[in-house]
Amino acid sequence: MIPDAGRFLRESGSALNDGNLRRNLHKAMTTIRGRRNERFSELVDAPALQKINNSIKRRALADLPALLEQLEAKLTARGVVVHWAETTTEANAIVLDIARRRGVKLVVKGKSMVSEEMGLNRFLADEGIEALEADLGEFIVQLADQTPSHIVVPAVHMSKGEIARLFKDTLGEKFGEGYSEDYTEDVAALTALARRVLREKFQAAGMGVSGVNFAVAETGTLALVENEGNGRMVTTVPPVHVALMGLEKVVPRLEDVAPLVRLLTRSATGQPITTYFNWLSSPRRPGELDGPEEVHLIVLDNGRSSIYSDEELRETLDCIRCGACLNICPVYSRIGGHAYGSVYMGPIGKILTPQMAGLSEGGHLAGASTLCGACQEVCPVSIPIPNLLLRLRQEGGQPTARGRALLRGAGSTRKMGEAMIWKGWSALAERPAVYRLATRLLGMLGATSLGRAGLGAFGPGRTWNLTREMPRPASRTLHDLMRTRPQSHQDQHTSE
Repeated sequence: MIPDAGRFLRESGSALNDGNLRRNLHKAMTTIRGRRNERFSELVDAPALQKINNSIKRRALADLPALLEQLEAKLTARGVVVHWAETTTEANAIVLDIARRRGVKLVVKGKSMVSEEMGLNRFLADEGIEALEADLGEFIVQLADQTPSHIVVPAVHMSKGEIARLFKDTLGEKFGEGYSEDYTEDVAALTALARRVLREKFQAAGMGVSGVNFAVAETGTLALVENEGNGRMVTTVPPVHVALMGLEKVVPRLEDVAPLVRLLTRSATGQPITTYFNWLSSPRRPGELDGPEEVHLIVLDNGRSSIYSDEELRETLDCIRCGACLNICPVYSRIGGHAYGSVYMGPIGKILTPQMAGLSEGGHLAGASTLCGACQEVCPVSIPIPNLLLRLRQEGGQPTARGRALLRGAGSTRKMGEAMIWKGWSALAERPAVYRLATRLLGMLGATSLGRAGLGAFGPGRTWNLTREMPRPASRTLHDLMRTRPQSHQDQHTSE
């Protein structure tokens, strides 16, 4: 369940007052943005690539049902078992059924946001199956009993010292005395320690679970992008590999992957190319020495079909999960990911979560934006996030038929006071004479001690005024000022 607007405000306030979190985020976001800018400055065709990628994703979505059927047929012919799950409950049940049939007690997982949607780790733990994250960032937040705070860099909210203390306090207790070592902040030593834990688990695991970056309908190929090699271990060492993907990840042709990846890695981590790129298309064939005995693909809906049904809002599904919009967002970079209280955070979370969970639960997130437009500028597939935020705000305040569907029968999310304010503004703006009278009265108020103190010190502006200086109403309107300007100035203005 997504926290309500009140809890989001409290969590955001707490994050803003956490100096350590602010320092960690500032350092990380500055570094990631700098690397991205360097890599993009090397691309003379970056704007053209963004247009190409947008075209690829739009073409894929326009023909999505047929492409999914083509993907299933190609994968099935290669020996991959394709499962369809409408809800996360169904997806979890499929994973559990495969695990029980194979007698699996330990699952190793590559990075997968779909598995976060499913709450797969806790689900399997409740069924007596251990699930261990193999991505270093995910491994860290799992040790801390937290959720990822970033789509690409899950532990971005933690400092090197915090991670070092976490390793010292938890590894020995969780994995045995052999992992209880002296405190160190050396990154190479910490990474080596995590690798030692994970290598043993890779060998013992009965199932590997991964995400999917792109699924190619033309060839029946699953593409997995990663930097650490854990994805390759997860998909080849255990006897069973289960891949999880949202139904929007399919693309028509193999050649579509190249331009998408060129901007994906640059946008995500500022790399010209990823360290590992995995092509997955079948289980182990006769005569091959490695690879899983079984490969399963679970295609998850979880509200995506509903998003797809709206031609404007379906652009949400263009997202390739690069995290660039989070890195540039002035809201996310100050409060981090946990304040959102949802699997997807930052700008993409503000448009995806309200549609997946319903506006009645996640609609408040659409309001947590300055609408500065930076997210759209850096998006490698040019998703018009500000426009979609405005659309969702409108649907939450004055629902259309589509808005009522998104609200799941809960009615308008707009508070009565807010609705009255906007109705009053509309009435003023539609009546010039009344508008002039109102501005004159505000001007007279601005000259009083109340006006000089700032209207934000009273009423609904109190919270806003805690960190900002509210403007005072002008004592004279622009029309009055123009009428009283010296004639020479007016003549000069007219001649210009």
